[in-house]
Amino acid sequence: MKKGKKYLEVLSKVDRTKQYTLDEAVKLVKETSISKFDGSVEIAMRLNLDTRKSDQQLRGAIVLPSGTGKEKRVLVIAKGDYAKAAKDAGADFVGDTDMLEKIEKENWLDFDVMIATPDMMPLLGKLGKVLGPKGLMPNPKTGTVTTDVAKAISDVKKGRVEYRTDSYGNVHGLVGKVSFTEEQLKENIKAFVAVILKSKPSVVKGIFVKNVSLSTTMGPGIKLDINSFDK
Repeated sequence: MKKGKKYLEVLSKVDRTKQYTLDEAVKLVKETSISKFDGSVEIAMRLNLDTRKSDQQLRGAIVLPSGTGKEKRVLVIAKGDYAKAAKDAGADFVGDTDMLEKIEKENWLDFDVMIATPDMMPLLGKLGKVLGPKGLMPNPKTGTVTTDVAKAISDVKKGRVEYRTDSYGNVHGLVGKVSFTEEQLKENIKAFVAVILKSKPSVVKGIFVKNVSLSTTMGPGIKLDINSFDK
């Protein structure tokens, strides 16, 4: 893939052999964004995990202190009082079998997050093939299968991001936008790293985090010194 002139220009600002402090990396990640739009800032952590073992697969969610900078449209699948609570809490769409039929028959997916009450999960099974690959299937581990729908909606709207290990033991996560202040980005990055460090499986011995890097939507990766975090 041929890299553009702009990309090569910002790449020259990044020392690929260096591990930057959090302050330096955040400054640099803002300077190396080349997208015309307000790009996302992402973190990637390479972890010492054997993901073939079920007790070494991480999955969860975190509410970022400074939010994600993205508006999230929330669909809640619930009935009765739970549906009413979802409407009161500001869900964008609320329904039960009617919404599931709309997804199945019309391939309707105009939402970013689906929250469901536990009693509705059996009905969602047949939509697994549609929702699963898009990462939209509710899951108790990420707080999207719950009876406390109001809290789940509030978390999503405040800036909840999900994370899960890929087959190589890497965890990726959104930590904000290029337009965020350095302080906002640092707060979010620290919060994300803290959650991952806390999730270290007890069976993992030795170094847990192999490396950490930050990047923008189209910018180069910037290596972070893990020692610049309180572990």
